[in-house]
Amino acid sequence: MFEGIELALVVLASIAGSIYWLHGFQLERYQLPAYRQCLSRSKEHITRDVVIGVACMALRWYLPVLLSRFIIEEQKRNRVSSWLTLVIFIVAAGVFALKDYWNQGKRPFAVTMRVRRLMGVLAALNFGLALLMKLVSIPCYLAYSACPYMVWLAGRLMDPVETRINAAFYEQARRKIHARSDLIVIGITGSFGKTQTKFILRELLSKRYRVLATPASFNTAMGISRVVNDSLKKEHQVFIAEMGAQKIGDIENLVRLTKPKYGLITSIGQQHIDTFGSFANILDAKYELIEGLPEDGVAFFAMDNGYAERLFAKCPREKYAAAVDGDADYYMRATDVKIDTKGMHFTLRCSDGGFVRCHTRLLGRFNAQNIALASATAHRMGLSMEEIAAGIARLRPFERKLQLIPGARTVIDDTLNLYSEGAAEALSVLSEFSGRRVIVTSGIPEPGNQPDEVNYAFGTQMKGCADYVVLVGDRLKLRSVQSGLLSTGFPKSAVQIVADSNDAADLVDMWSGDGDVVLYEGRLDA
Repeated sequence: MFEGIELALVVLASIAGSIYWLHGFQLERYQLPAYRQCLSRSKEHITRDVVIGVACMALRWYLPVLLSRFIIEEQKRNRVSSWLTLVIFIVAAGVFALKDYWNQGKRPFAVTMRVRRLMGVLAALNFGLALLMKLVSIPCYLAYSACPYMVWLAGRLMDPVETRINAAFYEQARRKIHARSDLIVIGITGSFGKTQTKFILRELLSKRYRVLATPASFNTAMGISRVVNDSLKKEHQVFIAEMGAQKIGDIENLVRLTKPKYGLITSIGQQHIDTFGSFANILDAKYELIEGLPEDGVAFFAMDNGYAERLFAKCPREKYAAAVDGDADYYMRATDVKIDTKGMHFTLRCSDGGFVRCHTRLLGRFNAQNIALASATAHRMGLSMEEIAAGIARLRPFERKLQLIPGARTVIDDTLNLYSEGAAEALSVLSEFSGRRVIVTSGIPEPGNQPDEVNYAFGTQMKGCADYVVLVGDRLKLRSVQSGLLSTGFPKSAVQIVADSNDAADLVDMWSGDGDVVLYEGRLDA
């Protein structure tokens, strides 16, 4: 009886432990090469799973020896050690599974039909591995150590099946869109700001059109296909599709699916360079949207860092540029940007001579850039500058992305940011405020091969933007941030490293009060 219970619980615990890895596979868009790179970046989690499995296997073997000093009867001793090992295993696996669940980060785990199919295969694989270990007299706890690789194997086995399923959904969506000659399709791609620009544009266009936009995380072929198949109705006049990519050809595939007339390129950076291979490939991938536009298509570019200028210069279609300040020849510009406790104020200027003063609760030049890009598109589609300004005033802050929370003490919540570019923008926003300025951060978890260098640079950027800095988390991991900060001459007494968010809250209360501002930057897992 115990053998059966042990086998069942080990299999269930292995499935629960695999959810962390399934989430990683999902975040990598079920791409096996990208998932392998995810494994290489997750050595601590792999080590944790291996330690749990190996430690419980060793307990199953050697705990009876340890208990022999206290329990003389062998049968009783074996029974006690077996149950004790099982309890220890379930507690350890359960605690870490719950910890992973509560720290899912930017995009929570979604239990889609594809995930359900993968979990079914995982259950069979884990059961087979645990049973095999039983048959060869190896404690089945060792099977738990294979969780990261079981997900890879399940993905490999299901890849042909998923390819056939996806092809059917893709073709259904493609035919549905292509049958709508009256539908205006807008494609948006870039490295940063795609989702924000999409929702800004949706709000602006809703004044005059019935608009459907893909939800926040639906930027793949299957995500867009699902939205089209399930939600696109005859009454919709405009469909806005966010287009994500991890390799050359991804955007081309999405263009073939959606057939956009308008294409928007947001800010371009080195995100996903590990899967693209080079920055040149990133530029080529984003430009696939422009290349896929029809002869009468219209392209819009965010001119913020020099990269979009290259694509703008070679674009043969009707094209428009948008920027914060910048060249007066740009079609749409946000100028005179000011930030205070009520939000952001700026003047929106069009090259046709129109201008309007705008206010929004969104913060940062980065959001001003996104607004200018969306406004250029809306104006080209017939909206007046006054209609655009009214739409900008209706915009709501994006949750936990430079989210302004007014009060006696102003709070800026940027805890969904994971990248150095976003952190630099948040510091720039913080510098605009008067009063004492406090930043609470656990550093930048940006993936890459040089996390210490990235966080050192982050530390050097804080001087002049913050008066007090609270670093939350592991002291060793935060040392690079602290070193960068202190290298600028920042007062050592105004920097503290604390273990968790409760201690951070105490420091915030001590260092700030009414009229001051606190920036919460990046994930604060503690």
